[in-house]
Amino acid sequence: MPDVTELTLHSAAAALARKDLSSVELCQALLDRCAAVDERVGAFLHLNREAALADARASDDRRATGQIHGPHDGVPIAVKDNLAVAGEPCGCASGILDGYTSPYDATVIAKLRSAGLVLMGRTNMDEFAMGSSTENSSKRVTANPWDLARVPGGSSGGSTAAVSSGSALAALGSDTGGSIRQPAGFCGVVGLKPSYGRVSRYGLVAYASSLDQIGPLTRDVRDSAILLQLISGRDPQDSTSLSEPVVDYAAALGQRDISTLRVGLPKEYFDVEGLSSDVRHAVEAAAKQFEELGAELVDVSLPHTEYAIATYYIIATAEASANLARFDGIRYGFRDMDAEEDGLLEVYRQSRAKGFGTEVKRRIILGTYVLSSGYYDAYYLRAQKVRTLIRNDFLNAFRSCDVVLAPSAPDIAWKRGEMTSPLQMYLADIYTISANLAGICGMTVPCGLSSEGMPIGLQVLAPVLGETTMLQAAYAYEQACGGAWCPPEL
Repeated sequence: MPDVTELTLHSAAAALARKDLSSVELCQALLDRCAAVDERVGAFLHLNREAALADARASDDRRATGQIHGPHDGVPIAVKDNLAVAGEPCGCASGILDGYTSPYDATVIAKLRSAGLVLMGRTNMDEFAMGSSTENSSKRVTANPWDLARVPGGSSGGSTAAVSSGSALAALGSDTGGSIRQPAGFCGVVGLKPSYGRVSRYGLVAYASSLDQIGPLTRDVRDSAILLQLISGRDPQDSTSLSEPVVDYAAALGQRDISTLRVGLPKEYFDVEGLSSDVRHAVEAAAKQFEELGAELVDVSLPHTEYAIATYYIIATAEASANLARFDGIRYGFRDMDAEEDGLLEVYRQSRAKGFGTEVKRRIILGTYVLSSGYYDAYYLRAQKVRTLIRNDFLNAFRSCDVVLAPSAPDIAWKRGEMTSPLQMYLADIYTISANLAGICGMTVPCGLSSEGMPIGLQVLAPVLGETTMLQAAYAYEQACGGAWCPPEL
């Protein structure tokens, strides 16, 4: 049995095809790894031990008769707790959804099932995906596998920590303002946010509908390409999903002549207050690596970057206020029974007050305020106009370059409890939120270690539906740096 901490999706699929191991053996090894490390890491909220092994046995039976659903049939994957899986809890790490069981599969889950992948469990997250550290979960603490005293990032911290710790070969997360790319940088894995509409959002519990995207967290770039191909495509149940054909992203890796690649370096991203010297040096070294591979480095400008945080936290909170109105203590989830004798309004008030955590309530209040009478034009409408300017910045930049390089965060993962100001945490999203506002694709790959031995992430950004070029650039860099990183010893 190979060491599961060193396996990728594609290497596991190859081992299954060679019959070096069975899907049951692979699933059991990952469950054993969870048993050994997850009490300290805290990546999972729910493990499907019996169901996963049953699905693995079914995959082995299909393989024995030559009827597999695809090359990755029988490979296990973890799922963030805001994705609907029929018959499983879908709690978004929130108290208000205690007791809720999803009656249907999200489109991405249905696609994974049709390809034969095994769903091994649900991962922790910031409540309703609102946070950058997974400290806002109402369920448990998740630690960074590289340093258990530090945060894994967020909001997809559980998915990222599961992959980084070797408890999962890959996982799905969601990215509203960097929730895949930032934790990937903090934990030394690969995280990809597709272009808006490339992947269906049907079955994703909405935070901010115009910003949310589902994407993979993996151990290397090839696995990200594989998963992106599996989950992409038009979905009639999501009117925002795009109808463009799905590319064989994995087959395209290595086919780009890097000497024809133009790599943009935004001057605004290197003038940010709070950018650590370790991160700056790592990203500059990565740019130098691209140049040594033959790529052309191009200076570009994204002049409205300074307005991105304010714009994001107006639009995202406004949409969150509307989306979370449905969680009212009546239709499903937590209901404060003690408030019933005081009338329906009090049931709403108390159920939401007790069911939602502090950060979720803060964002609902902010969003309700900017949408309220007399403030809509001053805040929300103006933010939408600035959003257009930010999108145009990227359109202009991509006229002179194919991809843009940036840090995934200004600094390494902070220690748990260290970021005491919500505003301070919001400011740490400066490098990731613009991609969501513009609807472009972006991914993080590891690019070095800090002086404290913590991972640093390099962000590669590309135009809308530019995933092929983005993956080719990231793959070329990864191969030049020696391939995928091994997870840390716990």
